[in-house]
Amino acid sequence: MDTRVHKVAFEDIVEAQARIRSHVFATPLVTSPTLSNICGVAVGLKLEHYQATGSFKLRGATNAILQLSAAGLKKGVIAASTGNHGRALAYAARAAGSRATICMSRLVPENKVAEIRRIGADVRIIGNSHDDAQAEADRLSEQQGLTALPPFDHPHVVAGQGTIGVEIVEAMPSVATIVVPLSGGGLIAGVAAAAKALRPRVKVIGVSMHRGAAMKASLDAGRPVLVEEFVSLADSLGGGIGLDNGVTFFMCRDLLDGVVLLTESEIADGMRHAYAHEREILEGSGAVGIAALLARKIPNLVGPVAVVLSGRNIDMDLHRRVINGERDPFGGDV
Repeated sequence: MDTRVHKVAFEDIVEAQARIRSHVFATPLVTSPTLSNICGVAVGLKLEHYQATGSFKLRGATNAILQLSAAGLKKGVIAASTGNHGRALAYAARAAGSRATICMSRLVPENKVAEIRRIGADVRIIGNSHDDAQAEADRLSEQQGLTALPPFDHPHVVAGQGTIGVEIVEAMPSVATIVVPLSGGGLIAGVAAAAKALRPRVKVIGVSMHRGAAMKASLDAGRPVLVEEFVSLADSLGGGIGLDNGVTFFMCRDLLDGVVLLTESEIADGMRHAYAHEREILEGSGAVGIAALLARKIPNLVGPVAVVLSGRNIDMDLHRRVINGERDPFGGDV
């Protein structure tokens, strides 16, 4: 086996849950009468966008930060991010008395960049892809001695995200299907590892966008591959998984029961449904689970179903445009 491969165990997730309990909100899992009626099975929504930083990313960032030595905290941490991990890492670092440097590409929306700066991180904007930002993060980590805490391909990050899976099973013991946004795989790998340890027959389905779904392309190829990045409503799902991926690719390969892709119009439909029927403001990546159900993209759906709503950090002008009927704000829908 490749010596880089590290698969997160259920015990790692249980330890993470104890470690972050006083720092991270155990979010509600609420029933959606509308989606339950549409799907013909019980559907619950895991409200991860209620976290202090507006997304689930706070779990993994906090778990990783809390395991650093005093020397590591003093030096500071660094990561490349499409926005939400950067915000979470900046928040967790500040709470621990450390400082974060966040590298992002020019595709990251300005509202996310501004919030990371507001929290106090050193922000570096470079290149036109997450891979460009990651290369800069790697360079600065080596040059300045900063501790690298990547957004997904790190066992402590995956274990932190996996606490969501434990909470889902605790709140919905008979859960049969869990629908999870899929980007680099840190969220879904952790959720799947936890949920399948507790309920081995549960199905875990990943949802991404047609525009640059790196994990789906890599799983299809049987190895991590590069993909072209595009502007998307689900901008948080953009970016590559890293050609040297040693954690999430292998966990996704072994644990996922399917991956579905959505058009921009379908993502917009999910955002509108969340607002009009669930009274929730979601960014595109946070709404892809709802969108997949509305578009009937998950075949042979078995309930009860839990859907992870992963984030709310959207530019509100863009949100208003989508809610008012714009189906593909960036053009070129597929």
